[in-house]
Amino acid sequence: MACRGVLQYAPTKTMNYLKKIYHVGELVKFSHTIFALPFALASLLVASGGRPPARLLLLVIAAMVTARTAAMAFNRWIDADFDARNPRTATRHIPAGLLSKRFVLLVSLGSAILFVLVTYWINPLVFRLSPIALLILFGYSYTKRFTALSHLVLGLALGIAPIGAWIAARGSFELAPILLGIAVLFWVAGFDMIYATQDAEFDRQTGLHSLVVALGIPRALYGARLLHLLTLTLLIWFGSYNHLTLAYYVCLVGVGILLAYEHSLVSPQNLSRVNAAFFTINGFISLLYLSGVAYSLLIS
Repeated sequence: MACRGVLQYAPTKTMNYLKKIYHVGELVKFSHTIFALPFALASLLVASGGRPPARLLLLVIAAMVTARTAAMAFNRWIDADFDARNPRTATRHIPAGLLSKRFVLLVSLGSAILFVLVTYWINPLVFRLSPIALLILFGYSYTKRFTALSHLVLGLALGIAPIGAWIAARGSFELAPILLGIAVLFWVAGFDMIYATQDAEFDRQTGLHSLVVALGIPRALYGARLLHLLTLTLLIWFGSYNHLTLAYYVCLVGVGILLAYEHSLVSPQNLSRVNAAFFTINGFISLLYLSGVAYSLLIS
């Protein structure tokens, strides 16, 4: 009988672990790694002439995944009380009781340690810069408490990814990845402003800061359009600076069309399609951009 009990216990324990892993993946929106990762890979491709060593490619991907997991878990941990009070986010994993705050914090800290270890294996400069990267990633979670510019800080958190990937390949700072990093900064800040329209009233009532609260929804949406125009300008500059071929600019036309479509989905009178604009369209944008860079390098 005791043996039977042990056999029943083992599958149950395994299932609990698998459920936790699944919930962690949902918590940190693992599928949304697609937002920043393609831009980091595009930067790595250009920096390495289209042929990054397999080891470096895997390390850059590992650095991206661990850094993003650390940041997202920390954000969910620190915002758990706000999430519980907001009807839109009350079903997230900590407020819903699916994961404990302690466990989520341990996931964040463990991922941060793994990130630093991965950077150690990349090169000395990336390793020395890793604490600064973590400071930006963790610092973003505090910004809504004191500044309306939190969208730009989130953009910076993702914008350092292509800069880091370039340094991983070349071991030095250069202008090209900074252009791409600022482009990503503006792109992310723009779509985050669109996303923040959903919480405008809640943020106003709870004293949280955003440009949507500061400017109002109509002007915030116009601001997002301006940021995305700046994104396209910088992406054109990046292509010109690195002598990318016509294929790159053809894909940029596609990126521009997707950005225009994203903005057509939302208006001050109708915010019902914000999630489609935020998740689906931006995933396609990042993948299309990586395709343009990769094909341009392939045929050059």
